Amino acid sequence: MARRDTGQDTARQDARGVDDSRAAALVQRLLSVGIDGAGPFAGAAEVAREARSEHPSTESAVHAVVRRHTRLVAASGFATGVGGLVTLPVALPANVAGFYVLATRAVAAVAELRGYDTSRPEVRSAVLLTLVGADATDVLKSAGLPSLNIGGRLASLATRRWPPAVLMLVNKGVGFRLIARVGTGGLLRAGSRVVPVLGGAVGAGADALMLRRIAKHAEHALPPVSPGAVDGGGPAALDGRAEP
Repeated sequence: MARRDTGQDTARQDARGVDDSRAAALVQRLLSVGIDGAGPFAGAAEVAREARSEHPSTESAVHAVVRRHTRLVAASGFATGVGGLVTLPVALPANVAGFYVLATRAVAAVAELRGYDTSRPEVRSAVLLTLVGADATDVLKSAGLPSLNIGGRLASLATRRWPPAVLMLVNKGVGFRLIARVGTGGLLRAGSRVVPVLGGAVGAGADALMLRRIAKHAEHALPPVSPGAVDGGGPAALDGRAEP
């Protein structure tokens, strides 16, 4: 009996290790590609600069970024479903990953336009949190920051200094929730995309709607910040040491 229990414990630990690895890999991809860019895929700061140069006000530039990324995810969603059941096993995972990379870049570009520095780890964590919507509150609680999501705003996270260990917990929590959503959402998406062309239209609409929801949350949660608003001194670290 003891051997069986030990075996079950080992299996659970192995599974948790796989989940940790997947969550870390997903978060790293979103940060390195979605925010910083890769190759011809422009980073969020570049997208923000381009939008700012083409539009007379910050908010019109924000709306332009959201419209652009809504079109991009809709095109990706259509391409995923247009082939129907034959192409679904390959297309769907690529679409899910691509959607969250584009959503991350859209939110990060909005943050840049609103005055946040997306090279700062606190801002990057705040960007990730917008991807999980209402689950952000639970993520913050798990990281020991239960009071930051008052009113749905994450500006208090983005404009203060936090210990790296706390931000790591926040990022990991986001990764776990996105992986869970990919699992359940993937099944729902598969059911609606088995019919060629029609599945493409459904996929395009669903992805566009989800992107708009994330963007709306980001616009509310990350209001414009004035220069110098970042707390350079920072709060005391949760382990009792002051943040350098």
